[in-house]
Amino acid sequence: MASRKRRLQGDNGKPCKLAKTDRPPVHRHVAALILARGGSKGIPLKNIKMLAGVPLIGWVLRAAVDSEMFDSIWVSTDHTDIENVAIAWGAKVHRRSPEVSKDSSTSLETIQEFVTSHPEVDVVCNIQATAPCLHPFHLKEALQMITQHGFDSVFSVVRRHQFRWQEIKKGSGELTKPFNLDPANRPRRQDWNGELCENGSFYFTTRDLIINKGLLQGGKVAYYEMLPEYSVDIDVDIDWPVAEQRVLRYGYFGRVTPEVVRLMFCRVSGCLTDGQIFVSKSGAEMVSFNIRDITGIRMLQEEKVEVVLLTSTEDPVVQAPADNLAKSLGCQVVQVGGEPMDDLLPMVEKRELQWKDVAYMGNDKPDVKVLNLAGLSAVPSDAPVVAINAAKYTCHSLGGKGAMREFAEHIVLCNTFGKNQNLGRNDEFY
Repeated sequence: MASRKRRLQGDNGKPCKLAKTDRPPVHRHVAALILARGGSKGIPLKNIKMLAGVPLIGWVLRAAVDSEMFDSIWVSTDHTDIENVAIAWGAKVHRRSPEVSKDSSTSLETIQEFVTSHPEVDVVCNIQATAPCLHPFHLKEALQMITQHGFDSVFSVVRRHQFRWQEIKKGSGELTKPFNLDPANRPRRQDWNGELCENGSFYFTTRDLIINKGLLQGGKVAYYEMLPEYSVDIDVDIDWPVAEQRVLRYGYFGRVTPEVVRLMFCRVSGCLTDGQIFVSKSGAEMVSFNIRDITGIRMLQEEKVEVVLLTSTEDPVVQAPADNLAKSLGCQVVQVGGEPMDDLLPMVEKRELQWKDVAYMGNDKPDVKVLNLAGLSAVPSDAPVVAINAAKYTCHSLGGKGAMREFAEHIVLCNTFGKNQNLGRNDEFY
């Protein structure tokens, strides 16, 4: 459910009620700010490393943009590559100074520099780039606690059920002791509410707290509790594969996402082939297909996903091989022109589908419109930047080298999750 238990605390440390203020709402400039330094020690350029087909920072930028709650969205960085990715995902860029780009620089110092440089900003939401399971509704609900209920700072927490013990230095002779339990009466998980811990997803703070008091949490403060499945953090390499599986199940993929993909369009040239053309001694031109990609198509067909292969009038060499491949797979081949949307739209309408029910795999500029529109879309890792920026998923694999198989696995996983969600769908949550 979208509602969360919250405990609110004022300056005196006593709980306070969540009640709307009597004063009329005054518009304040609310900025989202993602700190993305280029010098990450644990994982080099971690903030733009691909996670489940999307740059890490792209997950939180997508949630921030789609929340429609911010007057401006910024990435504070000292690195040109991060700047380029940030702009591609809809953010403005604040080029931080060398003084706040050191290993020893704190988040507070970096945010203070940003706020000082942008006097129009009244409230800042510091969103952590390492929180890829953040959704728009998290940001909406938390911001409302400031704009509608008068809190000065709101931060995200998660409930943990972990028993904590005092650390003892080796050789000290001291004995450890428990912090939050009685060993003689260990509670069962269901009998213990657990403890609230910061999960680092976001921190909303007013300008006054940041500049005048040097605080990210203070004044009339409240927490926003997120469910454990959305609480993902990435610090070291070992966190990456776990986060990738979590984000595929619980991440935010955009406003329009398929419950179940019904139709899949795939470019043959550049997606099922590697772009090479072989010429035989007799002068015949040939292309090759990867068995992993063919297996990927069969996987989709077993999941009742209709697969349509796309060839181009501008690339006649692949037409005959594509026809032979389609015949062996039992799927259709469609030749598209310079604007694929014109040819594919009637096919989607004829099947009485919406674009959210469609997956598309392309690899170049002509595919951009469909990549943007399809519920799930992907490009091989060697696609040009214009196509990568339009796709919802960027494969690790090259075109003709397993990219189709990789995207097929992603579609199957999303379909399975979509079916499970529909079994117990709660409209309040969605």
